Amino acid sequence: MYLRVKKKKIMIKELFGFWNRFKGLKFVLDPIDYVVKFSHKKFVTTNFLCQKIDIILTDREDKILYIYENFKSEQYILPKCKVYNVYFLPLHTAKNFKVGEKLTIIEK
Repeated sequence: MYLRVKKKKIMIKELFGFWNRFKGLKFVLDPIDYVVKFSHKKFVTTNFLCQKIDIILTDREDKILYIYENFKSEQYILPKCKVYNVYFLPLHTAKNFKVGEKLTIIEK
């Protein structure tokens, strides 16, 4: 799966299983160039995250509900109503989106 950002496609890695979801991006030192998707998640913790990222919270249809840019490590986003998916994006990618838009996800 890919996320369309303007004319560019960014690969989406969806994490499944307890250990993969628990680890997430913890202790990843290199800046990410892909999107990490967590389904069925209403909150975010960035403990042991070694880089700044952008975070987008969406509903079931991938309509953007909340955008957090330049999010630091050791912070929390408390559970929000109607949130279903959480996307971790590379830094400065979220500036291309607005609240209320729908994310364009391409299968190929």
